[in-house]
Amino acid sequence: MEERAQVDGVEQEAGAGILHVFGRQLKLCRERAGLDRAELGGRAGYSASTIASFEQGRRIPPPRFIDQADELLDAGGLLKAGKEEVARARYPAFFRDAARLETQAVELHVYATQAAPGLLQTEEYARAVCAMWRPLLDEEVIEQRVAARMARQDIFARRPAPDLSFVVDEAVLHRLLGGERVWRGQLEQFLLAGEKRNVTIQVMPFSRVEHAGLAGPFTLMETKDERRIAYTEVQRASHVHTEREKVRELESAYGTLRAQSFTPEESRALIEKLLGER
Repeated sequence: MEERAQVDGVEQEAGAGILHVFGRQLKLCRERAGLDRAELGGRAGYSASTIASFEQGRRIPPPRFIDQADELLDAGGLLKAGKEEVARARYPAFFRDAARLETQAVELHVYATQAAPGLLQTEEYARAVCAMWRPLLDEEVIEQRVAARMARQDIFARRPAPDLSFVVDEAVLHRLLGGERVWRGQLEQFLLAGEKRNVTIQVMPFSRVEHAGLAGPFTLMETKDERRIAYTEVQRASHVHTEREKVRELESAYGTLRAQSFTPEESRALIEKLLGER
């Protein structure tokens, strides 16, 4: 069976609907507690206008605020109950299913061709990538997506630690997205992440005469319940593949890519060389 992520219509409306429902619940709880927006905002550390944005479904409330509001308004867990769905709404519609599965992964393997994998991006690099999106995103949406991308990196602190590997096309290392300072920070981030015992980073070099990844980037996952899944994405069209034949095909391609790529040690040396040359 294959699950297809919808990028328009029903799926996007569902994400917006979740925020509007949560916003109405937040407003009802606030009014029942006898607080105006400024009073709730003052106690939670937010402005009245931000509280209004939460209540009107125009801005995605962070998990910390939801926990605070539930306690401050004596909501009895009502607001906390929607925290997971609200968190999923932080992601663009085409990535929500993959984001949910990622939180369940015990193994995750990524092949990246255009930019650093989201799980390895620095905040500045992520902001630069989101700012380059076309059609242009509103500043508020950019900040939401950057925050969501940073939240995904909690996977590195998860225990037990998942097995994570990344094959990055060499072109990614040479592309100065965001400018030289941001680029240097991103290369340094690769080095730091590669020091983790559960993380392997390899570079697919320009010099190879054979390349098993010409069909594009993809991600492989195995979840806690032993589901093996592949995720592919291009031009906002995404697929979560659960059909065993398709997943096996991409697993085979990834294995070949790893064999064709530089070793982790060679990859680290290349990144250090690039940093030393500029």
